[in-house]
Amino acid sequence: MTPQALLHHIDTGNLWPVAVESAPPVDVAHAYQKALQVRSLRMARGEKPVGFKIGFTNRTIWPRYQVFAPIWGTVWDTTLTHCDGQGMVSLACTCQPRLEPELVFGMRTTPAPQASLDDLFDALDWIAPGFEVVQSHLPDWKFTAPDTVADSGLHARLLVGTKVPVAALAHDAASLHALLAGVQVQLMQNGSGVDQGVGSNVLDSPLHALHHFVTELRQCPGAPDLRPGDVVTTGTLTDAWPVHAGESWQADFSAPLQSLHIRFG
Repeated sequence: MTPQALLHHIDTGNLWPVAVESAPPVDVAHAYQKALQVRSLRMARGEKPVGFKIGFTNRTIWPRYQVFAPIWGTVWDTTLTHCDGQGMVSLACTCQPRLEPELVFGMRTTPAPQASLDDLFDALDWIAPGFEVVQSHLPDWKFTAPDTVADSGLHARLLVGTKVPVAALAHDAASLHALLAGVQVQLMQNGSGVDQGVGSNVLDSPLHALHHFVTELRQCPGAPDLRPGDVVTTGTLTDAWPVHAGESWQADFSAPLQSLHIRFG
C-alpha cells in the first residue's frame, strides 16, 4: 500500500484490504521506509512526534505472534496522554486494540554516539509505568514482521503514569538494569487478575531494550534521532490483551513504580 493508504487506515481504524494479505512480502528495511513516509505525512498535517514505542521486546510472546525481533514506531502528541495514576483513553478509530503494561523512559538529553549503557543512563530523566494500546490492521492479528513495521509499529495510544526521577533510583546503569529487571507487574481487568510479568521479560531489562532500540534507530536510513523530552515505551511485560470501550484495567507495579489505572471510552 502507499503511505497515503496506510495513513487512511490508521485514521479510520479499518482493516487493510484482503489483497494486502496475498501481496508479495517486503523486507523490514523497506517497511521502515514506508513507516517513515507515513511519519512525514502526519507531521505535514500538524501532528508532532514526541517519542517512540519499542515492540516485541518480550521474548516470551515471539512464538505466539511469529515475530522474532524488536520493532519500533513513532509516538505522537495526538496519541500520548500523561496522568497521575488514573487516566481515560478513547479507543475511537483504533483497530483490534490490545493493552500492554510497560515501563516508559523520559529522555533528558540525546544519547551520545555509539551510546553505551552508561551513556544511556546519563541521558535519562525519568521512568514511569505505562499502558500502550497497540493495534493491527490485519485480521486476527496475523501478520509478518514487515507488516508490523509498516503498520506504524502497531502503535495506537500511550498512557504514561507517575514519573520517578532516574537519579533517585540508581547511581549507574548496572544498578538501574538490576532494579528494572526485577520490577513485577500484575495486570487486572475490572478488578480480576489477568496476567503477570517481570522486567526481565523485556530483553533482560527495559534499559537493555532501550539500548537495542537506539542502535537500530541510528542504523535506519532517514530515521530521526532521540531528542530531549522524548518518551520511549520499552515493550510489554505481559502478553497483549484485547480491550473494549467501557472497560477498566489496572497494572500494579512493584516498588519503586506506582500502580496505573486506565478506563476506555
